[in-house]
Amino acid sequence: MPRLPAPALVTGAVAAVLAFAPPASAARQAPQAPQDKPQVLNGWTQPGTASQGAWAAARGNRVEWEPYGFDWTTDYCTTSPDNPFGFPFRTACARHDFGYRNYKAAGEFPAVKPRLDEMFHFDLKRVCARYSGARKASCDGTAWTYYQAVRAFE
Repeated sequence: MPRLPAPALVTGAVAAVLAFAPPASAARQAPQAPQDKPQVLNGWTQPGTASQGAWAAARGNRVEWEPYGFDWTTDYCTTSPDNPFGFPFRTACARHDFGYRNYKAAGEFPAVKPRLDEMFHFDLKRVCARYSGARKASCDGTAWTYYQAVRAFE
């Protein structure tokens, strides 16, 4: 058998490998999110107690939702206090971040931003509902300030 020069050996080996390799599109295809991802995202980002509860339950069991590829990261209330004057706004800020991050990833953020900000305000007011008198008024005022800030920025 004649001896092939080194470049011919390499070319032949590459050709043999490529002949048996799956197409790049099949080998690198990322798993797709379930088709109902937009509906699930929409359901978890509505102003309202049911939406808030469904999101909180899912957040507590993220493993079940891994196939959807949701972005659960949060910086909570960004540069504002998470618990201003002792009011626990941290979870409301986390749900707001969830909506912003996932709708930005979907390329639908500008259309839903007003609703996400309303959802945030609903969540903040729900926190304030547990107070009464001057404490409630202070919480409501702080919630209004946070709401106005997100409406003005981002």
